[in-house]
Amino acid sequence: MRNIRGLFILAGIFVLLDLYIFQVIKYLSVQLSPRAKLVVYGCFWALTVLTLLIIFLLPQLYFNPRYKIFITYAFAMVIGIFFLKLIITVFFLFDDIRRVFNWLMYKVFSSGKNEGAVFDNSRSAFLSWLGIALGGTVFSSLVFGFSNKYNYTTKNIKLKFPNLPEAFHGLRIVHLSDIHSGSFTNKPAVAKGIQKVMDLKPDLILFTGDLVNNLVGELEEYKDLFAQLKAPHGVYSVLGNHDYGDYIQWEDRDEAHRKMEDELGKRVPTPLQAKNLEDLKLVQKEMGWRLLVNENIVLQKEQSEIAILGVENWSARSSFPRYGKLEEAYLGIDHIPFKILLSHDPSHWEAEVLQQFKDIDLTLSGHTHGMQFGVEIPGFKWSPIQYIYKQWAGIYENNNQKLYINRGFGFLGYPGRVGILPEITLLELQGSLV
Repeated sequence: MRNIRGLFILAGIFVLLDLYIFQVIKYLSVQLSPRAKLVVYGCFWALTVLTLLIIFLLPQLYFNPRYKIFITYAFAMVIGIFFLKLIITVFFLFDDIRRVFNWLMYKVFSSGKNEGAVFDNSRSAFLSWLGIALGGTVFSSLVFGFSNKYNYTTKNIKLKFPNLPEAFHGLRIVHLSDIHSGSFTNKPAVAKGIQKVMDLKPDLILFTGDLVNNLVGELEEYKDLFAQLKAPHGVYSVLGNHDYGDYIQWEDRDEAHRKMEDELGKRVPTPLQAKNLEDLKLVQKEMGWRLLVNENIVLQKEQSEIAILGVENWSARSSFPRYGKLEEAYLGIDHIPFKILLSHDPSHWEAEVLQQFKDIDLTLSGHTHGMQFGVEIPGFKWSPIQYIYKQWAGIYENNNQKLYINRGFGFLGYPGRVGILPEITLLELQGSLV
C-alpha cells in the first residue's frame, strides 16, 4: 500500500510541475499559429502521459529479467525528465518572484500617480528561455552519459608511507568498488574492463563492496569474468550496503516477521534474505575472492608483513546500515607495522578510523560513485554528492593516515556517467626509499 501511495505522490509531483510549466509554454508560444500551438501543446502533454505510464509500469516489471534493459533506460529517462522540469521550474519560479516584487513596488510607490499608465509585468522571455536551455543541457548531458557507463578509466596513484616495510616498496594494488552487477547489460564491455585490470599486472586486488544491487542471482552471467581477477598476493573483498538485500521486499517478510522486528526494535533479515547473503559469500569464494567479514589477513614478503583489514558495511549516516566491527577486524595485528582497511562507506574514516585507530595507514572505500555526475578537471573537482559526503572521490589525508575513494566500476539507477567515469584504481605504495 505504501508503494502505491508513493507512486501517486511521485505522479502528482510531475503533474504539478507540468501544470506550472505549461503556463510559461503558453506564454512563449503566443506568437505561434493555432496549428503550431496544437503541436507544441500535444507534444508537451504526450510526454507527461508517457512519463506517468512509465512510473506506474516500472514496479510491475522491475524483477523480470526480460525487461532489464527497458527498465534501466526508462528509469533513467524519468529521472532525466524530472531534473529537466525541476531546473526549468526553478527559473520560472524566480521570474514569478521577480514579478510579484515588481507588482508590490508598483502598488507602494505609484499609488495615485500615473493612473492612466499601463503596468507591464509580463514574464521575462530571457529567463524563461534560459531555464529551458539549461534544463535541456542537463537532460542532453544525461542522455550523452549513457555512452560512458563502460568507459573505464584508470587512475594511477602513488602513495608514500614512511613506515611501509621495504619488502613491499612498489606494491601495485588495484582497487575496485561498486561493481553492481545487476545493472550490467553488456557482457563484452564488462570483459574489456576486467582485461584492463589484468593488463595492469597488479600484485594485489582489493574490492570495497556492492558486488550486486540486491540479489546474488545478478552475478550468474558475470561471475566467470570476475573469477578472472587474479593477483600474486590474492583478491580480497568486503560487503557493501547493497550486498545485504536490504532494499527489496522479501516474500517471507510476513506479518509474523514484522511483529518480531517490532518486539526487537530493529530490522532482522528474513530466512530468504539471509540465504541470499550466504550465497553471495559462497559465490565470492567460488570466484577465488577472499571475503573479509570483520577480520584481517596478514601478507608476508621477505620476512616482512602488512595487514589487510576488512569490515562489513559501516556508515556514519543513519540512513545506511552499520554492521561493521572494526575492533574485531583489528584483533591480533597490533604489531604489524603497516595496515590497510577495506570499508565500503567513506564516512567510516572520519567517524571512527581517525578517532580510534590511528595506526591504520590506508583506508579504501567506494559507495559514492561520485554520484556518476560531476566535473573533474585539473585543479577543480565538483559533484552534487559533495554536499552529502565530505570525502567523496579520490585521495584524502589526515596527518599520516590516508583515505582513497574509488568512483565505482559499475553504475546504479542512472545507466551512465557524466564527468565522473567508471574507475579502475592502480595504487603504487612507496616507502622511505623514495
